[in-house]
Amino acid sequence: MIDHVVINVLAGKGGSGAVSFRREKYVPFGGPSGGDGGEGGSVFIKANSQRATLEEFTAGKIYKAGDGQNGKNKNKTGLSGKNLEIRVPVGTVVKWKHTDTGDDGFIDLDKEGDSLLVAQGGQGGKGNAHFATSTNRAPRLAESGEKGENLEIVLDLKLLADVGLVGQPNAGKSSFLARTTGANPKIGGYPFTTLEPNLGVVNVGWATFILADIPGLIEGSHDGKGLGDQFLRHVERTSVLVHIIDGSLEDLAGSWKSITMELELYSPELLSKPQIVFINKLDLPEVQLKKDQIPIELKGLGIMEIYMGSAISGEGLEEVMRSSMKYVGEAKQQKTQDKASDRVILRPKPERITPVVEVVQPGVWRVTHEKAERLVGGGHLSDMVLAADIWRELGRFGVVEELERAGASSGDTIFLGEMELIWR
Repeated sequence: MIDHVVINVLAGKGGSGAVSFRREKYVPFGGPSGGDGGEGGSVFIKANSQRATLEEFTAGKIYKAGDGQNGKNKNKTGLSGKNLEIRVPVGTVVKWKHTDTGDDGFIDLDKEGDSLLVAQGGQGGKGNAHFATSTNRAPRLAESGEKGENLEIVLDLKLLADVGLVGQPNAGKSSFLARTTGANPKIGGYPFTTLEPNLGVVNVGWATFILADIPGLIEGSHDGKGLGDQFLRHVERTSVLVHIIDGSLEDLAGSWKSITMELELYSPELLSKPQIVFINKLDLPEVQLKKDQIPIELKGLGIMEIYMGSAISGEGLEEVMRSSMKYVGEAKQQKTQDKASDRVILRPKPERITPVVEVVQPGVWRVTHEKAERLVGGGHLSDMVLAADIWRELGRFGVVEELERAGASSGDTIFLGEMELIWR
């Protein structure tokens, strides 16, 4: 079962604005008519109950939304890029890291229909019609499309089970699951038979709940030893833990303490969950001989409920399941009964970059500013009118002010993106 994967998502680039003018019969001095570029497509991640694992995703693959089309003449806006919707199982935790700005965060898509906007498409560039003024009625300036956001996304699936089976390897968890749910997990008399979590549905007559068999825990599991912490995440959502102990062990109390310590080291919150202890393998003669001594041995450990029985014969299982259902019912009553939300959760958008002025060498400066770098001219930069248009817009963005503060003087060379300008 694939329950952890790292992918990259890239939103679409906005289309560039157009530089064009009306060319119609009987309109000798037509004004600017360059249309805007289309918006770049965005990337959404949506929780879908039809998905069970993350195995369809390829680690490191780039999932990309569509780019916006460029603007056209006659004030025609380019088509927007197609959004990309990535469907993941309900219960997936999405973590992100913005590769450009470094901002990060996470959100839990634990409801059917929850949709997270992970990468915002780039804005379309403005056409030259937006740059017309009373003093410049024929601007040859437009904007290129904004880049789409580029993020590294971590997808972590946590099973939505009501009851989790925990215990050491070979304690009988798989047999317990098979007997109580009819599931068909791999069963064997050796450690680590179960190599991935298994789910089953328990029917207690008046209600049902989901039971999860978590692969065996050993000392150091919280830190990744053995099958490790890659499976401990699956018990975080459960309402109650059923701790299965092999009754044939010499030190039952030691076994309980070992697993309880691993749970606490992984997440102290796990110890706040109700825990039912089931002493398994009562069908074995050696366990039968000491069944009266077991409660005495475990007395004083703070265990609320202890049951004894056999996952093979079925003895004692019904009592455990009925007790589990009681805790599950109480937990469900406390939770808000939200239906499928189909709501979009907006990821906080990183703040836009303010102008940054750096000295390349005496008389040469480099300006970094996302919006300003998108300015493009419909002509050569030596054109005085076009250059004036560009400097006017740079002043609006605060670039001129930053250059003056840095000490730029007339005749200095200014690099802005791919443009080379002369400070006048």
